[in-house]
Amino acid sequence: MKTKETLSYDDILLVPKYSDIKSRSEINISSSFVGAYATVQLALPIIGSPMDTISEVDMGVAMWNEGGLAIIHRYNTIEEQSLLARAVIVDANANAAAAIGASGDYLDRATALYDAGVRILCIDVAHGHHVHVKNTLYELRQTFGDKVHLMAGNVATLEGFVDLANWGADSVRVGIGGGSICSTRIQTGHGIPALESIIATRIAKKGGRFADVKVVADGGIKNSGDIVKALACGADFVMVGSLLAGTNECPGEIIKTKKGEFKTYRGMASKDAQIGWRGKTASLEGISTVVPHRGPVSGVLSELRRGICSGLSYSGARSIRELQEKAQFIIQSPAGQLESSTHILSR
Repeated sequence: MKTKETLSYDDILLVPKYSDIKSRSEINISSSFVGAYATVQLALPIIGSPMDTISEVDMGVAMWNEGGLAIIHRYNTIEEQSLLARAVIVDANANAAAAIGASGDYLDRATALYDAGVRILCIDVAHGHHVHVKNTLYELRQTFGDKVHLMAGNVATLEGFVDLANWGADSVRVGIGGGSICSTRIQTGHGIPALESIIATRIAKKGGRFADVKVVADGGIKNSGDIVKALACGADFVMVGSLLAGTNECPGEIIKTKKGEFKTYRGMASKDAQIGWRGKTASLEGISTVVPHRGPVSGVLSELRRGICSGLSYSGARSIRELQEKAQFIIQSPAGQLESSTHILSR
């Protein structure tokens, strides 16, 4: 049996470099979805996860207004999801993105979403390196040609990224089992530390063949520093759930208790979520919880934007591409990880 040591976000640090950047206003953290149909440029490389406690109309509109994107979740009827997508497009004059599955009604759902104006379709399954995803990508490309951007995933390996790219994906969600409410690694014993998966895709893109296939880092991201590390390692975007959870724009009512105000946040493979959208459960690979109510998502995104821009300035980089070219990494020991934290709390 062969094994190797792998890395996640807390295991590494970026080495500070000389910088002549005098203001964060000099830094451009935009990233683009490129396709024959159109080019969609996001001023903020952050995408809201297709979860029923994260991404519906309010989040779609807010993310677009802040320069990001939200993927409208698929845990509803085709008609309901199409209405949500139309509302995002009408309310924000936005490019709407929406999720579909890889079995059942996926083609009918994709067609209805396309008719509603959606031009970014996300094949949203837990294990994306699968024959169902291969067939779905082929059928969608045969149906829509280059009129849509196809995002697919999730994968955790170099082989998974390469296969999805070869099967027709324009962008690939990379990361399995790293989400804060995901229990895939516990339930199945499978997964790879999140940052290691991003590093693997960088190998594929260096050769140039897959240079236009976008990498969406998904899972394990806890703060703006992790976003900077993901981008430096080769990601074009990050997809987040917990960083947006609890904000006003998340679906669900505010739960008022003696301890404060909260909102529900749940993994789509949790028992609560599965019963909620299909009335039964299969493999349970997530949990449901509550998180503190955090107010408008604009405040959260503004803080993340400042942190990302500061991160680029520490490497002397004015863009994500320049960050990827200049980035130098070190592995930190457990003692270094403790030192990197606000360790007064552990004294």
